[in-house]
Amino acid sequence: MVLIAAPMASSGGGGITLLLPLILIVGMIWFMSRTQRKQRQKQADTVAALAPGTKVITTSGVVGIVEEVDDEYVTLEISDGVLVQFVKAAIGRVIPEETEDEAVEEPVDEATDETAVEPAVAKDTVDVPVTGADKVQDKAKLPPTHTEN
Repeated sequence: MVLIAAPMASSGGGGITLLLPLILIVGMIWFMSRTQRKQRQKQADTVAALAPGTKVITTSGVVGIVEEVDDEYVTLEISDGVLVQFVKAAIGRVIPEETEDEAVEEPVDEATDETAVEPAVAKDTVDVPVTGADKVQDKAKLPPTHTEN
């Protein structure tokens, strides 16, 4: 009996099928790093543009007005006379100030000389059945202390 070694049939694109997932992974990593680089650059531009009088929000959520900018720190006034120092990297974003042109004046009702209030219009409301959960109870309901058998 003679055994003959015959090559097995291949699927045709062996090299490309192994290379395609690798190319996709490298592309995703490049895209994510590019996005992070843009965010870091935007943050650096924001910090570089800080000047006294600018209103900012820190990454921890503190809102304040820039009083002084040093090489490493920013001094914020978070309340009248309350100054706090933050690291420049802690500045999250700058709050744009409204100018007089952008400020929208509310219409004034001439008859009563007060600000006119437009009625609220409900859109896409859902009817919810009244359950009585909003009623005030005289006593708090406590769980039973014993069970009757």
